[in-house]
Amino acid sequence: MALTFKIFLVLHIIGGSIGLTTGVINLLRKKGDQKHKLTGKIFYISMLAAGFSSLILAYLHPNYFLFMVGIFTLYMIGSGQRYLKHKQPDKMHAMHVEWIITIIMLLSATVFIGIGILKALKSDLFGIVFLTFGSLGLLFVLQDFVNFRGKSRLKNYWLIGHLQRMTGGFIAASTAFLVVNAKYLPHQIPDFIYWLLPTIIFTPLIIQWIRRYGV
Repeated sequence: MALTFKIFLVLHIIGGSIGLTTGVINLLRKKGDQKHKLTGKIFYISMLAAGFSSLILAYLHPNYFLFMVGIFTLYMIGSGQRYLKHKQPDKMHAMHVEWIITIIMLLSATVFIGIGILKALKSDLFGIVFLTFGSLGLLFVLQDFVNFRGKSRLKNYWLIGHLQRMTGGFIAASTAFLVVNAKYLPHQIPDFIYWLLPTIIFTPLIIQWIRRYGV
């Protein structure tokens, strides 16, 4: 089991590192050209590797926080990639994959919120982290329900969905990076701050994109 853990740990580190690097590149540079698409594919594959490996690691060495980030990452990256297929709805076939991804996130977010409430009742500040990720998950799930039923008021909802979800995946990678390296950062800052900092920083960027492309 020790060898298995090390293998998946290496896969997680490599995937997360590549995802973080390519994520920064795509956040900073022009969107939609061939370089963006190539970097995006690398980001997508590397984050899938990081997300799946985190679930294995969380199972081998039980870790609720790592499991939560893994679920959130896979949902964001998976749904973000699938939203690109909605660009041409006439070519869309059955949406079973979309609904499966969304239902899994719905169930997971409900569990996260439940854990968050229990921790908050015990005065555990990490309850804030679970409540935040769970609430964000439910908001995205609600958006999925609206979009999948054709009720979106945005013509290019697929673009907004893609940008939101891929940025959310980057937030997950940044969160994992900060938490792992928290021991090198000021000890006066509570650990749960590092779990929330990327969300606080990058959420305004998502809002800005909604306003820019939400037509």
